[in-house]
Amino acid sequence: MRRTTVLAVAFVLMLLLAAASLRFGAVAVPWRHIGESLLGRPNPSAYIVVNVRLPRIATAVLAGFGLAVSGVLLQSLLRNPLASPDVVGVSKGAGFAAAAVLFLYPRAPASALPAAAIAGAFAACAFLLLLSRKLSLGPAALALVGVAVGAVFQAGTQYLIVRHPTDLNLALLWLTGSLWGRGWNHVLLLLPWIAALLPLAWAGFARLNLLQLADEVGVSLGLRIVRERLGLTLLAVALAGSAVAAVGAISFVGLVAPHIARRLVGSRHQWLIPLAALLGADLLLLGDVLGRILIVPREVPVGVVSAVIGAPYFVYLLRRARGAGGGASAGHGRTRGRVPPSV
Repeated sequence: MRRTTVLAVAFVLMLLLAAASLRFGAVAVPWRHIGESLLGRPNPSAYIVVNVRLPRIATAVLAGFGLAVSGVLLQSLLRNPLASPDVVGVSKGAGFAAAAVLFLYPRAPASALPAAAIAGAFAACAFLLLLSRKLSLGPAALALVGVAVGAVFQAGTQYLIVRHPTDLNLALLWLTGSLWGRGWNHVLLLLPWIAALLPLAWAGFARLNLLQLADEVGVSLGLRIVRERLGLTLLAVALAGSAVAAVGAISFVGLVAPHIARRLVGSRHQWLIPLAALLGADLLLLGDVLGRILIVPREVPVGVVSAVIGAPYFVYLLRRARGAGGGASAGHGRTRGRVPPSV
């Protein structure tokens, strides 16, 4: 009952933040105009509501789902509290590949962008696993390897900026992550990926619960450890890559949302995945609203706001991981060696 209530609160909060996003910005839209626009009635603010703010909200929600659930999968698979798409370099790899398409092949079809971003995310993940050599690397060490991998791909993006200075504003938006200018084409670009991948992630909750056990216990229960880890890792990378293709390399959503969700509902993935998805959407919507009202009429990219929120939390987790000896996270370690109450 408590978990259901938490999910309901997170969902209602998402609706309230969506309403605030429709209302506030460089141009404040009256509530009456918002209602009329949603009902299809003509009014002076209809274009802003339907063609500017609604697709922006939809993009934020879908990208928040993808980044947060990717973070849940990575943290669970690596048994590491510091794993998230941006911390381990996956977002930077996806951002580099997407930027390469934008700068080098500006006439490429829109469908090429998510495919390129996912390919870049897979490349970053491959480098991470190659350098770390094993999935159970300590939290601090994995974070450092991920930072190094991300730095390499970010350097590649900066090289593209130098070579294409006329596209500097576009490049900066990709580096920080932004919802500015997002339209229904971005929603249609992202929706098929999230709609296909998110149910697959939730459907694997029983396997994720079992993977929190010692490998010997999982094998004795009939789990194919290597195949399951590989498949779920590819799913996490695809979720992060598709989200980055739509909104750029937004930081820390995939780190903070799973941690908040785990504190609220525990480590059972049947609850953890949907709550983290809702919290990821909440964080992106909150960052977008704050970015639009802080220095009106100018706009602070949502990636900057999320970094301000997430960076101190990352430092806190890193200090706690080092204090615990650099091993597996306390939150993940509780379920190792015993069967969770429900899988």
